[in-house]
Amino acid sequence: MRRDAPALPETIDAGQSPPLGPTSRLSSWIDAALTRAGFRGAFGRDLLLGVFVALVSIALLYSFVVFARVEETPFAPTSVSTLVALTIVQSLALCLRRRAPLLCLAIVVAAQIGMTLLLPADASAQGPAPFIAAYTCGTLLPLKRLVRALVTITVLFGVCGAVFALPPFASLAPPALVTDPAMAGISQVVTAVLVFGVAGLIGNDVSMRRRYVHQERIRLVERERERVHGALRAERTRMARELHDIAAHHLSGMVVQAGAAEKLADRDAPELAPTIGWIRRQGKETLENLRMVVGALRDPGEYPGGGRGEAAGESDAPVPGVAVLDRLVETERELGVEVSLERSGPDLELPPVADVMFYRVAQEALANARDHAWGAPVRVELARGEREVVLRVDNDPGVEREVVLRVDNDPGVEREVVLRVDNDPGVEREERAKASRGLGLIGMRERADLVGATLETGPTETGGWSVRLVLPLR
Repeated sequence: MRRDAPALPETIDAGQSPPLGPTSRLSSWIDAALTRAGFRGAFGRDLLLGVFVALVSIALLYSFVVFARVEETPFAPTSVSTLVALTIVQSLALCLRRRAPLLCLAIVVAAQIGMTLLLPADASAQGPAPFIAAYTCGTLLPLKRLVRALVTITVLFGVCGAVFALPPFASLAPPALVTDPAMAGISQVVTAVLVFGVAGLIGNDVSMRRRYVHQERIRLVERERERVHGALRAERTRMARELHDIAAHHLSGMVVQAGAAEKLADRDAPELAPTIGWIRRQGKETLENLRMVVGALRDPGEYPGGGRGEAAGESDAPVPGVAVLDRLVETERELGVEVSLERSGPDLELPPVADVMFYRVAQEALANARDHAWGAPVRVELARGEREVVLRVDNDPGVEREVVLRVDNDPGVEREVVLRVDNDPGVEREERAKASRGLGLIGMRERADLVGATLETGPTETGGWSVRLVLPLR
């Protein structure tokens, strides 16, 4: 059951990796295993990746050498040793792929060109390192910079492929079936486009998708934060209006009593009349200023009667408190909710702000129970002790409702359509009814903090919901 909005981060670091949703179990397991093994930073993990790629590349190179021996075009022992060394350097360069992506790509390309010199003009042995280096540059570099790098690599491979097919470079590699330098250069250009170009553009596309998802999540968090802050502002505005009502109610009584005392003092003790008159005038002026300032917080049309005087007259009425909990419970019963109210302890008089706070928390808890657990019994308990006052509102899990709609399409045919609404607390639904009340628990906590009370909320063992408010008496 969705009772409140989730806690939101105050800031979002745009330099962090964008959240891409929940990770898979395999990636989580690999991440945990690497952390336990001591590979926590990017450099250490990339170095481990380079060692793995080196082993795979050497295995691929070995199969290529064996195949050349079977074709009776074996490599010279010196060429094999040089190829192995270049493969290791190329693979271990991946440890720089996130720290210095262009440097990593340059080392990989240089090693690959050296390997091209020792391979036949019509052959191209590619390990995983060029793909990984180009993909990483695609994810980290701007598109223009990436395109310039890819074009440079393609031209460089084309030139080297054509040159290495000419003497004396052709004698360093086993004989090739294609000896035309132009065809050799075109072959290397196609290979560079397929290896570096495709991998780099795929990386750039993935990076753009990540940035888009990151921006969408930022906007979502900002909208959610603004919604929560708006609800907080609305709840605080409502609390300010109620504080105005409390002050106005009591100041009105003070003004009335001071006026009566002024008349009596003028008749029986004339010397007291000026003092009491001053108290009455100051109380009246304070009341008018209070109405003027806090009146701006009221929503338009809050008092259908209209004018300032009517609003003030309404604010002079007593504000709700625990004394009228019975009326609140009766209203809920009229809406079809089974509600019970139990009072215990002495009839203590609470401070006005705390009195209103208890009433509003009970009102919000009952409304939540009605919205999320329709048909479930609700128990309201108000216990007054010597040291604290406790309000507890518990409700059981909701029940399934049936709504029968009668559809009459033909004068002689009447059909019934039965809609079932499941109020299971495990089903999350949109809280349309709470739009006018803020965000439920947030407003309750704001009110509890105002008077130093403690609010505890959460599911019960039976699957329902419990709200417990404790106010220490000091």
